[in-house]
Amino acid sequence: SSTYKSQGIDVTVKYSQGSWTGVLGTDVISIPKGIYGSYTINIATILESENFFLPGVKWHGILGLAYDALAKPSSSVETFFDSLVRQAKIPNIFSLQMCGAGLPVSGSGTNGGSLVLGGIEPSLYKGDIWYTPIKEEWYYQVEILKLEVGGQNLELDCREYNADKAIVDSGTTLLRLPQKVFSAVVQAIARTSLIQEFSSGFWTGSQLACWDKTERPWSLFPKLSIYLRDENSSRSFRISILPQLYIQPILGIGDNLQCYRFGISSSTNALVIGATVMEGFYVIFDRAQRRVGFAVSPCA
Repeated sequence: SSTYKSQGIDVTVKYSQGSWTGVLGTDVISIPKGIYGSYTINIATILESENFFLPGVKWHGILGLAYDALAKPSSSVETFFDSLVRQAKIPNIFSLQMCGAGLPVSGSGTNGGSLVLGGIEPSLYKGDIWYTPIKEEWYYQVEILKLEVGGQNLELDCREYNADKAIVDSGTTLLRLPQKVFSAVVQAIARTSLIQEFSSGFWTGSQLACWDKTERPWSLFPKLSIYLRDENSSRSFRISILPQLYIQPILGIGDNLQCYRFGISSSTNALVIGATVMEGFYVIFDRAQRRVGFAVSPCA
């Protein structure tokens, strides 16, 4: 980029999986549609990484949209979205539609999506939007009240879901659950699915499960439901995770077989509502009113 200027400040970012190091600088950007003009933003050039750029992926970086409390090397670095809100005078809200449920993890297909900066696009959702409060402005931290598998409550104390934190994060691929919650979910799915025996490696992510290409295994698995605290704190609402979201097809295994991976994994700390869940919804990050909204996506 001819407009990039290095500030000579080292940056190191570590994620629950993977990390990278680079140098902080600034660059000039423009948004292709809807927001006119050019804006100067902070940007880091990634010089080294470990387990960050996954095999076969076509992206070359990451756009952080969380709060400045997570900015690196310190919270004094203005984030991309804060810069846009300040310079372009757009409302302090963005929304995200991620498509791809039931499509192979890598390949063409219509597994795109939409990022709306500064508002909500009615054509990207159907039905009502349900909002849950943001508990703390760093990650998009929310409160989960219970989980159900196949309509049956896991009967865990709600503190198990929120002990470290529960966050909504499009940069996390899977639905990540604290170990105790993960074990309970796996046991409940295994108990309520129509499959007699299943390899333990499938649940841990080390093995795939394969069926004949003419079969679709989703009818064999139960629906998952996550209950979130409503804006009216005495109520909750439910987002439903269909098997098409968490039993995910993988390309290139064999001519006659279609193989799938388990889109849920265990976590040593946070419960993370990642892309596995978000692909079923239009998600609104309403920072102005300190809330996250969920509506059903037409591409789910």
